[in-house]
Amino acid sequence: TREGLLHTTVGTDPRLLRHARALLVLVQPARSRFFCATAQMAAENPLLADWSARPFGIPPFSLIKTEHFSPAFDVALAQHLEEAKAIAENKEVASFENTIVAFDRCGVLLNKVQGVFSNLCLSICPPELQEVEAKMAGPLAVHSTKIYMLPGLFDRVESVHTQRESLGLDPESLRLVERIHLDFIRAGARFDVEAKKRYNTLVERLAELTTKFSNNVLTDEATVMVELTSDDMAGCPEEIIAAATSAAVERNAAAGVHMVSITRSLVVPFLTFAHSREAREKVWRTWTSRGELHSTRDNHAIAIEILKLRNEQAAMHGYATFADFQTADTMAQSPQAVMGLLESVWEPAKRAAERERQDMEAFIAGQGQQIDIEPWDWRYYAEKVRQAQYNFDESLIKPYLSLDSMVAAIFDVANKLFGISFVPRPDIDAYHPDVKIYEVHETVDGVDKVIAIFIHDNYFRPHKRSGAWMSEFRTQTRNTPDGSGVIPVVINNNNFTPGNENTPCLLSFDDAVTLFHEFGHGCHGMLSAVKYLRLAGTSVLRDFVELPSQLMEHWLTEAAVLKQHARHYKTGEPIPGDLLNKLVAARSFQQGFATIEYSACALVDQALHALPSYEGLDLKEFEKTELARLGMPQGIVMRHRLPHFLHMFSGESYAAAYYVYLWAEVLDADGFEAFLDAGSCFDPETAARVRQCIYSTGNSLEPGAAYRAFRGRDPSIKPMLKKKGLDKA
Repeated sequence: TREGLLHTTVGTDPRLLRHARALLVLVQPARSRFFCATAQMAAENPLLADWSARPFGIPPFSLIKTEHFSPAFDVALAQHLEEAKAIAENKEVASFENTIVAFDRCGVLLNKVQGVFSNLCLSICPPELQEVEAKMAGPLAVHSTKIYMLPGLFDRVESVHTQRESLGLDPESLRLVERIHLDFIRAGARFDVEAKKRYNTLVERLAELTTKFSNNVLTDEATVMVELTSDDMAGCPEEIIAAATSAAVERNAAAGVHMVSITRSLVVPFLTFAHSREAREKVWRTWTSRGELHSTRDNHAIAIEILKLRNEQAAMHGYATFADFQTADTMAQSPQAVMGLLESVWEPAKRAAERERQDMEAFIAGQGQQIDIEPWDWRYYAEKVRQAQYNFDESLIKPYLSLDSMVAAIFDVANKLFGISFVPRPDIDAYHPDVKIYEVHETVDGVDKVIAIFIHDNYFRPHKRSGAWMSEFRTQTRNTPDGSGVIPVVINNNNFTPGNENTPCLLSFDDAVTLFHEFGHGCHGMLSAVKYLRLAGTSVLRDFVELPSQLMEHWLTEAAVLKQHARHYKTGEPIPGDLLNKLVAARSFQQGFATIEYSACALVDQALHALPSYEGLDLKEFEKTELARLGMPQGIVMRHRLPHFLHMFSGESYAAAYYVYLWAEVLDADGFEAFLDAGSCFDPETAARVRQCIYSTGNSLEPGAAYRAFRGRDPSIKPMLKKKGLDKA
């Protein structure tokens, strides 16, 4: 019976049953036959099954196989299309409820399947899953544009948008209308028939290319190793030597051989501590050549085609360049505003970097040596200068920054700021044994409740994307049939080097910053408290999304946090006061280098996406020429060279938008001063305000207004320059 099929497909959850019954009323009889097929497939495919009996609807990871994704997407994409058609073909006059709210609510099954798929493609993506990812990239992109270009659907959205001011909508609902309308516009809903066909082709090809670019880098990082000797490893921390030894054993290398993978988590400490200059150069050259190491994985031609298609995309929307198109829907609003910010730090950073070079040259001369500082030397000699100037050895702090103690620190900070606590659930299977799952609890009016699920995946492994990121398996929303809503399932990924039987995972200070940064993103997702899915969590303007993450970094350097949680992994003793003082004193050390390697990427990103044409462009020559034009200091390179610049070429989000970290740094430095002005980094009133205005509001408020609601004014750039030590540069 129809009711039996309903129970088979969506379970016994009354909310889902009511929603499904409503959908059945809307669809045609032919579409009901599709629904029957869906019910039959659900019994065979865990991605289509009812998860309501599982704890908090967490995916059944142990049951999900690679071969399940393609058929699950076939069903989920078709179902989403039918739901959108039901809205478009509704005979009633378009209203906020039957058009905007309904559109925000549709696609539940697709979101469920895509949430699992996209996260696994990031966290554990062996070659067979990469094949599915490459296969699905085009169809998924085309589906999105197909929805936005569905005949009749935009007409209804535009009708509601035109009369939005007279509908008596609350501010969040009004914001939803405006954001959904803009989504349709930027997806090409106003194009004519021929233009829509071309745009679909363009979007599909871009998805295929960006996926290929990303997988080429992933394959390099998973398969290419630098072979070294025991002498080459001299000076490296114990955990780096252990990782290189383990990698060699796994590959049956000869005795005495060590192998270093070309991932940032291993390469940066190697370049910082390895005594052998020749070995450092060997590792550096391989690492900075990701994306061009093998002819079958060379990303240059892929990047050029991506750039050409993006320019065409921008032109179709009436913009001169992709940089213009991309920044139009940001806080910055224009490439000129972006360049103004970047240029305000570039010259001071160059002067600071030159002073840093002079300090290193003086140290080298004091050792009776004379060398030209090359990129593979900078980190090594910077560490020597740090030890000399501040009597601070980075390696001395690592025993106090075990991963376990720093995880306890972020949880404690969240508890003190937001009143939330984390309860581990080791009984719930994750997709890998290293991954931990937590319930996130909050007590409201004396009632304890679970407000989110937090998944923590901290370790490097083969076939895991490099870097660190936050994502979601499920996003918070209250836009459900009965309004009860669903809680978010949020994940943080890092790439820390695992410990061993003798030593736990120990973090560098930069690693700890990354942990806090991603947790800030996580809090942005977990604390989301809006009604509509489109406005929830991190679905904010790109140059606002880094504010919650970068703001969270400030608590790592607070003495109250370090004194409590930075404890020696063997003795449990707190970090000594003198070491803590040296750490605080060295906070602005090498900020010239750090600002240059980041800002160079952002400036090249803007320059590349501001070109009117890419015919005959040589990407290597462009990179070289543009850096020379900028006056790139000798011995420093871009943090991400173009052949492996994933922010720029693995998707559209950060393309012509890598500047957003600096834009958000202006906000976070100014924002944290609100706590300092209040006299405590845990001031309750300030914490309540930052939660309400920044972490919980999602995109329900225009971001500038949200920041002003928190701070009482617009941000000032001065705290950011002071934080970086560039205010006097």
